[in-house]
Amino acid sequence: MLLLLLFLLLLLLPPLVMLWWWHSQDARLSWLVCLQHRVAWRVLCWAAAWQQKRLEQSTLHAGQSQQQALRWCLQRAQGPCCPLRGSTDISTFRNHLPLTKASQVQEEEGRGQVLPPTSNQYCGEASLQATLLGLVALNKAYPEVLAPGGTARVTPSSPWPYPLPWPWHALGQVGPTRAKDPGALLLEALRSPGLRALEAGTAVELLDVFVGLEANGEELAEAIAAGNPGAPLPGRAAELREALEQGPRGLALRLWPKLQVVVTLDAGGQAEAVTALGALWCQGLAFFSPAYAASGGVVGLSLWPKQPRGLYLLPPGAPFIELLPLKEGAQEDAAPTVLLPEAQQGKEYELVLTDHASLTRCRLGDVVQVVGAYNQCPVVRFIRRLGQTLSVRGEDTGEDVFSEALGRAVGQWPGAKLLDHGCVESSILDSSEGSAPHYEVFVALKGLRNLSEENRDKLDHCLQEASAHYKSLRFRGSVGPAQVHLVGQGAFRALRAALAPRPSSPFPPEMPRVLRHRELAQILQRRVVS
Repeated sequence: MLLLLLFLLLLLLPPLVMLWWWHSQDARLSWLVCLQHRVAWRVLCWAAAWQQKRLEQSTLHAGQSQQQALRWCLQRAQGPCCPLRGSTDISTFRNHLPLTKASQVQEEEGRGQVLPPTSNQYCGEASLQATLLGLVALNKAYPEVLAPGGTARVTPSSPWPYPLPWPWHALGQVGPTRAKDPGALLLEALRSPGLRALEAGTAVELLDVFVGLEANGEELAEAIAAGNPGAPLPGRAAELREALEQGPRGLALRLWPKLQVVVTLDAGGQAEAVTALGALWCQGLAFFSPAYAASGGVVGLSLWPKQPRGLYLLPPGAPFIELLPLKEGAQEDAAPTVLLPEAQQGKEYELVLTDHASLTRCRLGDVVQVVGAYNQCPVVRFIRRLGQTLSVRGEDTGEDVFSEALGRAVGQWPGAKLLDHGCVESSILDSSEGSAPHYEVFVALKGLRNLSEENRDKLDHCLQEASAHYKSLRFRGSVGPAQVHLVGQGAFRALRAALAPRPSSPFPPEMPRVLRHRELAQILQRRVVS
């Protein structure tokens, strides 16, 4: 007991001395806040060191770790008694549980039991590791980011997949940590010019925040000047107005000159929003995602904040991950899955996830390419989602191919920046009557209010350059030219609002690029302005 008291004294003595000095210098922060922050940071670093050790051990013996993850899933399987509960033999497991596509599982189980929007599946070891190790890595790469008052979250959802208790709440977040009103969160962030990190649930949500900031800037400035909430800050309101008058490019750094990094959670369909943010509002800032979240759980950890965005370690713990090889861009249904240590560098695989909630070997549709290794586990880059493929004549235009073609086309539209897009096969909207089937493409742009016919035609030319199969179908007249429509502000925000309450929606929300339901496509169709 005496040794423990001495240890606590040694732990608290440095911050107490520093707090006394700060108080003598009339520092703004109270000694209690600083003490809480120091102790919380010590606790978090200790927990992160423990998780780092666990990750090292599990990735050094990835095969054994995956056996343990499978055993964990089988032992905690919900529903009827599982005949495999006492077995961890991979061959037996594969024979008893055939592969199932995520869409099939949702249809068969009716209420999205595999991918419930309010699922607690994120609160597993991978989520905890992503949060703890991500926070420590972020603070190492960008010192003072987690200092008191250094971070603000501007969306109700958090980019950190594991909800930490007291230690995180004491680590310098500006504003209420559990606030649900996006407007209140943004106001609190705007009142704090010394921010070093900006957080949002996903990049798409952050894009909505900045678009809304530009649209409602005067209203927000008036609220800050009037002191709603908090003390009146007329000087800060004037700074906001001046920053907005200079346009969107570099707006974040004008509002928060010390800002270093933007933190969002990576999920399907976010790359376009990251590109738009980096080119406009968040120009000059680094982006960091602590994890890649797919429907069913955290499947990738990011441990390298200063490395190129989009590299993730596939951890060997629960949920149980298998890799289904791809061959020549098509899925080989007969190909057996491989475990993480068997992944080959340069090859592409579809992720297969098994968790205890449904005990289904679910093909997620997320395709990854192995680009390296961390001990015995693969480091991957996410390439595309198989469920986001366009096909009106069997051409199978993948998400990555279409996005690249659209990006090249928009690059030829003077002054235009792509914010968002969605695609629909013409049969969904019955728009191919009297003409060949084609793609209906809805785009949200910055810097361009009308689309000329010449601009619209450029997308079809870029698609033909990107896909030989599409080009041959266009040459024969089997497929008509892609039809491009410009939608007004708020169109995609309305689409996301409609997606949120759907029972089969994954959490966090992936951004669909191909819409399969007429009512969703009509949300964009009703908001076409050009």
